[in-house]
Amino acid sequence: MIKELKQKIYNLLRWSEKYTKTDMVYLTKGGSWLTLGNIVSSASSFLLAIAFANLLPKETYGIYKYILSIAGILAIPTLSGMGTAITQAVARGYEGSFLPALKTKIRWGLLGGLASLALAGYYYFNDNTTLTISFLITAVFLPFMNSFGTYNALLQGRKLFGISTKYGIISQIIAIAILIATLFFTKNLFLIILAYFASWTILRFIFLKITLKKFPPNQNQDPQTISYGKHLSLISVIGSIAGNLDKILLWHLLGAGLLAVYSFAMAPVNQISGLLKFILPLALPKLSLRDGKEIKKELPGKMFKLFALIALGVIMFIILAPYLYKIFFPQYMDAVKYSQLFALVLLFFPQKLIGAALQAKAKKKALYIISVSNSLIRIALYLILIPIYGIYGAIIANLIPYAWNTVLQIYYLKKM
Repeated sequence: MIKELKQKIYNLLRWSEKYTKTDMVYLTKGGSWLTLGNIVSSASSFLLAIAFANLLPKETYGIYKYILSIAGILAIPTLSGMGTAITQAVARGYEGSFLPALKTKIRWGLLGGLASLALAGYYYFNDNTTLTISFLITAVFLPFMNSFGTYNALLQGRKLFGISTKYGIISQIIAIAILIATLFFTKNLFLIILAYFASWTILRFIFLKITLKKFPPNQNQDPQTISYGKHLSLISVIGSIAGNLDKILLWHLLGAGLLAVYSFAMAPVNQISGLLKFILPLALPKLSLRDGKEIKKELPGKMFKLFALIALGVIMFIILAPYLYKIFFPQYMDAVKYSQLFALVLLFFPQKLIGAALQAKAKKKALYIISVSNSLIRIALYLILIPIYGIYGAIIANLIPYAWNTVLQIYYLKKM
């Protein structure tokens, strides 16, 4: 009976490919695991947000977000683009590139740790004990936390989405459970920061060791992998700054309390975006094996269908947002209007498929131009609009670059 049901589902998926123009069996098998992972991730993050909203004062939460934003910039030397380069290499059979790429990430990450130490020294001489201790804690874990998580790139390059998701779910549940437990027992900012960095670093190290033991990479190396990873990381430098500058400016200009409001305005939308991200790791290995003409022909139709689905979701969120905040985040009702406006950013999600195609085909020049111009526009808008319009300025400064990005990516898709 079960075998017959599976066969009927398989036949239905193959039949639907006439209309979706997509490998629906691959999407369902891989996507179901990644969707499950994203659901668990979003649900656990949502529980953590409820805990932060109800157990931690706004000012303390604002300082916490400020520290993580600075840490996001200090993590630039950890070569965030190396994961994509590893996935692309592994998908083509060059698994031997993994360990050299991992060691490169850690070596470069030590620079971020040194920068965090320097920042701790700066705050020490300015008599700010809170930030001094916070950045000392950050310095210890910064070179390793993101680097150890690179095991996921190896698994996704091999299309082991089920294993990747299981490891991710276990890590997410344990790390967030530790944070929530910490919030229950203490409001001490240092312990909260320590719980965040230590739990993620240790869990990622454990699953890195498990992955290497269970799925040892072959010896085939692509000499371009590390170079390509550095290129992708360089592309993302200004993006990393742009991704954190809004929170840093809001903290300095408006204070920790309003930064907390802004963070809670963005949180639900970012969690929804996280649910959609399962599409990208599924797409990258497939796109790596397609030629440019096929991608150019098939991608626009898939993007339009995805856009239509997302648009319905955005409308629903805008309608339901006041009720959701009243139930879960009553202390942050002033964040509703900002969150409804920020939800428009989801409409630009389909363009990420073009970005994945450009990464898959290693279009370095296009990726540089898109990323750098997008980030520079965002930084300029932050500097202009946040001092004048505050939180509204920050949200508008987030939306405008996405529109610019869409134009550029369509242009480069046509040239592919």
